This record gives sequence, C-alpha cells and structure tokens, in this order.
Amino acid sequence: MNIITFDTEEWYTEYKGLQRSEEYALFDEKLNQILECLDQNGIKGTFFCVGQLAIHFPEVLRKIQNNGHEIGCHSNVHNWLNKMTYEECLSDTKNAVDAIEQCVGEKVLSYRAPAFSIGKKNQWAFDILAECGIERDSSVFPAARDFGGFPDFGQQQPCVIHHNGIKLKEFPIPMTTVLGKKVAYSGGGYFRFFPLGFVKNTMAKANYSMTYFHIRDLLVESKRVMTRERYEAVFKEKGTLTARYMRYFKSSVGKKQAMSKLLKLIDYVDFVNLDEADKMIDWGKGPGVELVD
Repeated sequence: MNIITFDTEEWYTEYKGLQRSEEYALFDEKLNQILECLDQNGIKGTFFCVGQLAIHFPEVLRKIQNNGHEIGCHSNVHNWLNKMTYEECLSDTKNAVDAIEQCVGEKVLSYRAPAFSIGKKNQWAFDILAECGIERDSSVFPAARDFGGFPDFGQQQPCVIHHNGIKLKEFPIPMTTVLGKKVAYSGGGYFRFFPLGFVKNTMAKANYSMTYFHIRDLLVESKRVMTRERYEAVFKEKGTLTARYMRYFKSSVGKKQAMSKLLKLIDYVDFVNLDEADKMIDWGKGPGVELVD
C-alpha cells in the first residue's frame, strides 16, 4: 500500500507573510503539473490544506477537488500544534475544519499537523481531532526530529490510536534504516536528499509507504538564509545563526531535481489516497496503540 499526500499551504503562508503575489503563479504551475500527472496515471491523492487557504484562495481547493482528490485538514494557520495550548488547538482545528467544509461542501475526515507536531507531550491533540470529526490522522513521525517527533509511538504502519476513550485511525510516517539510524525517506527534504532509485526500491520492499510533498519543495528558487526575525516568527524558537543555516540547507538541498523525481515516482508507483487506503484495511485485525498520559 503506497499512499500519496501533499501538505498544501503555500498560497496562504505567502499571503499572510510577505505579500509576494508573484509567487502565486509558480504555485499554480506546479499544482497543475501535479494534477495532470496524477490524472494521467489514474491516481487520486490526499491534499492536506490549511483552513485559511479555503478562505483566501478557495479556487485552489476547488481545483483539487474537481480533479477528484481528497481534501484533508492541515490546521488553520499552519502553526505547530506543540506550540499551542489545548484551547488554542481546539479553536484552530474547529475553525480549519469548518472553513474547508464550507469551501468544498464535503465532510473533512483526514488530518495532518504542520511539521508532524503531535508527540508524547501533546497527545491530547488526538482527542481534539476526534471531537472535530476527524477519523484518520497522519501526524505521527515515529522518530526524533527538529520539531519533536514521537519516537515512543511504537508503530510504523496503519494502526488504531486509543486515548481517553477515543479511537482514531493513524497512518504514521514509515522509517527505513540508513547506517544504523532510522530515518524517513518518502517525503519532504528526505525525498529530495535520497536518490530516486533508493526511494523506489525502499517502497517496493515495504508493505506500506506514506509520501508527503510540499509545492514549495518542488520550486527551483534562489533563497537566502532567513533573518533572525523571520525565523523566529515562523518556527517560534531562537533564530541562532546555526539554526538558520541548518534550516537553509534542509530547505534547499535537492530542489533542482525534486519535481522531475516526483513525476517519475508517480509514473512508477501505484498510489492511493488516504480515503482509498482506509477502505483497503481491515481495522479489526490491525494493531492498536494505547496512549497513556
């Protein structure tokens, strides 16, 4: 089972930040390329969209929906959940789900937190998702990472989360082992860093893979190191020179080949979206994860 997903926020994050409207045409171009390639291969994906994108750029969501793809939720304003209180997260999620549902006229059932920002310290977020009508989540990164991760989660395949009486279908990000270390390989900077052959071979050997792509990651652009002010506004942490250069490297590596690699991967792999994957799984026989506070 190979699942293809896209985390979709660029139009709004540019709109709320730098007002660089000339970027929108580039985002539109890449989205059109992706939709065309998916259509040519008869593949439907899941596009996790931020709620404010539905308000300020509803045409983006409707274009995706009109091409037959699932619209999921990617928070309201793309802030990390591990930087929020319970009340802030509840408000953010409710606003996001409502905005998206009003835009596309369909129930939102799938969710992904920005930067996979649900972990042990804020696993109460799963309760919020269930309260807001979310049935399947893909926010768990079962390893340590810059923004926390969930190294003690215990599963790298679809499973049912049990927490405070709620049940939630979870599609975690699968890992592979490189030089004795568990790393992701199928999305974001990992996909841009690893050779395409490595990604395809790893997927072929696994019974479950989950991709995650950002349109911003597919643009070839001249980027500068973030200013301290910009870094701290985006990541809500100290913008040291080391942190800013590390972020520059991670966000720039492999961009020249990223789009062509993605299109080749779509041509090569038989992908499904989260809704289709959900229907393929016998959840009564799958593993469960009991989360204890």
